[in-house]
Amino acid sequence: MKTYRIATIPGDGIGKEVIPAGQRVMQAIADEGGLRFEFQNFDWGGDYYRQHGVMMPADGLDALRDQDAILFGSAGDPDIADHITLWGLRLKICQGFDQYANVRPTRILPGIDAPLKRCTPEQLNWVIVRENSEGEYSGVGGRVHQGHPIEAATDVSIMTRAGVERILHYAFKLAQSRPRKLLTVITKSNAQRHAMVMWDEIALQVSREFPDVTWDKELVDAATARMVNRPASLDTIVATNLHADILSDLAAALAGSLGIAPTGNIDPERRYPSMFEPIHGSAFDIMGQGLANPVGTFWSVVMLLEHLGETDAAARLMQAIERVTSTPALHTRDLGGQARTDDVTDAVCAQLAQGRQEKAA
Repeated sequence: MKTYRIATIPGDGIGKEVIPAGQRVMQAIADEGGLRFEFQNFDWGGDYYRQHGVMMPADGLDALRDQDAILFGSAGDPDIADHITLWGLRLKICQGFDQYANVRPTRILPGIDAPLKRCTPEQLNWVIVRENSEGEYSGVGGRVHQGHPIEAATDVSIMTRAGVERILHYAFKLAQSRPRKLLTVITKSNAQRHAMVMWDEIALQVSREFPDVTWDKELVDAATARMVNRPASLDTIVATNLHADILSDLAAALAGSLGIAPTGNIDPERRYPSMFEPIHGSAFDIMGQGLANPVGTFWSVVMLLEHLGETDAAARLMQAIERVTSTPALHTRDLGGQARTDDVTDAVCAQLAQGRQEKAA
């Protein structure tokens, strides 16, 4: 029996509710036979910071290094500055393990009433590839003369040829693997005339290696309108760290809710464990009330299983998720329903058990 070591980091807010729900679903998958998961939980986050002055220990990456994958909840605490929570935990892991490809699939799941009135589920089926290691989140910059009228602050977007080439290669390969073989490269080279011009030039160079992929280029501001007005014209999308961060939240909202959206922070070379997480954030306003939508976590588990090569298990879980979203009575508040976190989790586990029984029969 194949055994996988999975690190769980609930983090902050509703992460402490949806990650245990994700573990329950993974255990339900293991109960089907053929797979076994060994979970190791790490209590890093805001509470850890209040006790130790850091979001995670200095040797935290060493503790994660031998894991097969990481299931992450959220980073964000209203009592701690956002840049501390983000840079002290999530980005420390993403950059420390060079998880340079952030992959965010988006589609309208069965039973969900998405806000675009003229859009069918077939017309909104995207994957957004976000450069995850440099760009606007490089952490380069500083402040001088703090508190004085002449105070100045800079954040420098750093793009390297190596970084741009590898994310564009990844995006073209992903587009090549999808039925439509269609890629849109997001840019802002009309205003950002150095790094983004280099981004455009490298996109053209890389495209020559993929003659079977149809690709186009779109300014990031125009892309927001295109996502709303012409969703069917998009399929695979690649963008810089900041641009894709914004566009992927819009994509999730257009598909129905941030609560259903998954993410994979991928090291394509598999030198380090990759990390999977819902994109909804810590949502402290509903923390502890049992209202969090766990579907984003479950879909992240699907991506985790696919990354581990367990495609059959991933497909079974995705089918269970879709059966549950097809039932309005199992929609959480963000989807206009009244179901609770445990209701959705129980239902997905039940669907997996039912599938196991049908297979046995």
